Amino acid sequence: MDKQSLLDLLRRDARESVDDMARQLGADADAVAAALEELEDDGVVRGYQAVVDWNKVDEEVVRAQVEVDVELDRDTGYDQIARRIARFPEVGTLRLVSGDYDFFIEVEGDSMQGISKFISERIAPLPEVTKTVTHFVMDSYKEEGIELGDGDDDDRLSVSP
Repeated sequence: MDKQSLLDLLRRDARESVDDMARQLGADADAVAAALEELEDDGVVRGYQAVVDWNKVDEEVVRAQVEVDVELDRDTGYDQIARRIARFPEVGTLRLVSGDYDFFIEVEGDSMQGISKFISERIAPLPEVTKTVTHFVMDSYKEEGIELGDGDDDDRLSVSP
């Protein structure tokens, strides 16, 4: 059984039963269950999460994407800085990226002010951080490959000749 195909199935819908995944993969259910357990034990599969359309939830969640520039010295590398930043519960995603800045961070909070305060008081003061740029998420149309919204994507008025 191809583990990449199993991972693709999990990414598409992690709630499918082992029997359904085995049928789709043309494999034995016990082999699929063993492969899943091995992927989890090896740390390849780190967890299972729901994709939430926050526009349909009463409780407001504010999200921001933050660009972070750092300056390294002889004693400090990207991994060390990343470990410090990753410890903050407000940080949902942290990536080292190429381009105009070094790290990309996704942050969640209760308000724009709360996120701004977090960035200015916890991230910006880190000795290696030289610059941050915060972009507040205004709306989301697709998350983790899943389109959000009500599915009516044509807001144009119909016109008759």
